[in-house]
Amino acid sequence: MRTTSGTSGTSGTSGSTSTTTAWPGLDRVPGGARTAVSSAVARRLFVAAIDRLPVTVHLEGDDGRTVGLGGPAMTVHRPDELFARLGRDGLIGFGEAYLTRAWETDDLTAFLTVLAAHVADLVPEPLQRLRRLVLRGRPRRHRTTQDRTRDLIAHHYDLSNDLFRLFLDDTLTYSSAWFDGDREGDLHQAQERKIERLLDQAHVGPGTRVLEIGTGWGELAIRAAARGATVRTITLSVEQQALARQRIADAGHGGAVRVDLCDYREVDGEYDAVLSVEMIEAVGHEYWATYFRTLDRVLAPGGRAAIQAILMPHDRMLATRGSYTWINKYIFPGGFLPSAQAIDEVTARHTRLRVVDRLAFGPDYAETLRRWDDAFWDRRDEVLALGFDETFLRMWHFYLCYSRAGFAAGYLDVQQLTLSRED
Repeated sequence: MRTTSGTSGTSGTSGSTSTTTAWPGLDRVPGGARTAVSSAVARRLFVAAIDRLPVTVHLEGDDGRTVGLGGPAMTVHRPDELFARLGRDGLIGFGEAYLTRAWETDDLTAFLTVLAAHVADLVPEPLQRLRRLVLRGRPRRHRTTQDRTRDLIAHHYDLSNDLFRLFLDDTLTYSSAWFDGDREGDLHQAQERKIERLLDQAHVGPGTRVLEIGTGWGELAIRAAARGATVRTITLSVEQQALARQRIADAGHGGAVRVDLCDYREVDGEYDAVLSVEMIEAVGHEYWATYFRTLDRVLAPGGRAAIQAILMPHDRMLATRGSYTWINKYIFPGGFLPSAQAIDEVTARHTRLRVVDRLAFGPDYAETLRRWDDAFWDRRDEVLALGFDETFLRMWHFYLCYSRAGFAAGYLDVQQLTLSRED
């Protein structure tokens, strides 16, 4: 978040939690009688969970107590704050306690990877049945309705083109690269490889009419046009539209590519190929059928759709559907990940489209995120110079490590899915 008066956030590892109004909710530790009860419960559940995990947690102020089976270490400087936030807001509070420096770790990804590997059993099974009673529901303003989606997209993608330039490679591709077995390879080449495979799967070539749902900063459209295709690419981000148009023009393809501000539900026309890279995650589970019906509706006879999607296990998807998470609050409001099974079921029930090819490369996303986080952290002074503050630095670092942990643990996957119409 940008501030107009220097930095907000916290300073020191165990000092105050003072923040500016730029970060409402972080400036005050939860209190009151109800919080005291929920905090005590959170403390017991947290210690019981950690005692079963291969991590080490030092609780300062609790007689220097250390829990866990040994492994990546976490130091809790202010246990009362951590458990108050956990008790009131669950995993949102856990992430917020990191933002306020109530806890620290020397290797954030390693610690979060252990948690991600055990996410299904962190809470005892009998208590999981009470999940819907304690999880905070998604705010109405985060529903991905047609009149709200543009604002939800802007929350993330309109932050600053210059911010994304600092940690992405020169293709400005903000989705997983495909290293094809060589994770020591060049990120730029791996991003090109990912895009070219999608274009191959959709049979994009000279004269192909292409629709791209989710422009990004224009790299896929540029590469499709370089193959001789005509492209309509749609986005809801004003910042992305402006830079994508510039990059497309600079590449000499302005006459072959249209970049429109348009919701996928409003798209018209007929296309030989429909492509969409990591956009379904922003659709919302209530609208997955609408999304795939749109692909089916605009795809020409004999055409193919190729999408890249981040996926989660089906049972966890069902258990967390409708919940409100730290990622929703701070990074992607309205976002929710599908499962591979959910996509198969939705397309079978609502469209004539069927998945005919599938490439899974989740570990490649962990490597992509590692490189993004390294680049971001190495250039943190430049991030601050753009007007972002110290709390934003910690938030973005937590987001990248949190995401990387999901892929490193195998909890999350990313797949390229090719769909064709069933006759």
